[in-house]
Amino acid sequence: MVWFDESRLDDEVALASADLRLRTLAESGSRVRREVDGCSEAVAQAVSRSIDSRPRAVIAAGPDSRLLRAVLEPFCPVPFVAWPSPALPGWAGSLDLVVVLAPEGGDAGTALAVAEAARRGCQLVVAAPADSIVAEHATGRWTTLLPTTTGDQLATAVAMLSFLDQVNLGPDAEPEAVSDALDAVAIACSPNRDISINPAKMLAISLADAAPLVWGGSVLAARAARRIAESIRRTSGRTALAGDAEHLLPVVEAARPRNVFADPLMDADGGDRRPVLVILDDGVDDPVVRDQRQRLEDAARNREVRIEHVAASEATGEVARYASLLLSGTYAAEYLRLGLVED
Repeated sequence: MVWFDESRLDDEVALASADLRLRTLAESGSRVRREVDGCSEAVAQAVSRSIDSRPRAVIAAGPDSRLLRAVLEPFCPVPFVAWPSPALPGWAGSLDLVVVLAPEGGDAGTALAVAEAARRGCQLVVAAPADSIVAEHATGRWTTLLPTTTGDQLATAVAMLSFLDQVNLGPDAEPEAVSDALDAVAIACSPNRDISINPAKMLAISLADAAPLVWGGSVLAARAARRIAESIRRTSGRTALAGDAEHLLPVVEAARPRNVFADPLMDADGGDRRPVLVILDDGVDDPVVRDQRQRLEDAARNREVRIEHVAASEATGEVARYASLLLSGTYAAEYLRLGLVED
């Protein structure tokens, strides 16, 4: 039987076994600084090529393009397309800007898209490791390589957003604000802070005997919800769902009535876990978002489903708030992994 031992979250020996994973999370802010600083000269070069003329369209190519889409779609002054497939749209040409995120740089499909963009004469900006297969295909007169080193998707995206901000194609990237937000989460969720004052450890305890339903109202919060649900599934091997309000409401409304005499360990081991609603709040004050959140919370209260809130109110800027929510949820997933033990 697998059960959750919350004492492990403050146990030095148990925490030492997870030191590498927790240390990697704690260094998230420094990775953003490292990528932005390391790419600064290449970004300046790309800006000098782009500042005098606005492209007809911006194409974000590769499987990591969805994060750029979530940030840029509301702001980009020209048509913007996220294109995760290996090829480019048939109309893409020399009037268009192609941007590519390849944190690892080893995806063959992304390398093909980069080579095609260079062949068509597109202005091309690629964020990838300098010695990667993607970088090898990023050669051309109108190509700029932003040499990345960390393999971190968020840090790589912030470096690219810094370029797009400077050519007036995206919102203020605020790299330092993103780094500060990540540092603040790392301090609040540090393994050295005990359960009573550690929000990630407390969230992990709430998830221990439940089936998490993770919801974010804005586009970026919804993306963070999907990534957090993926982390929970990966660290625990348990079901975790993320989705829009209309997708999660039926699950909440179908929750069985709470049985005060039930044994939570026996029920959980049998796979019959009650849902817990995890709401990611990035401070977006939109009537539609407020209405969806109210419907979810009302349904949860009616079915006696526990509600947990993860907020990013102190972070400055949309990307910083997204980063704060994502790291908070990822810390909780790691603490959930740490606390699960098998008899």
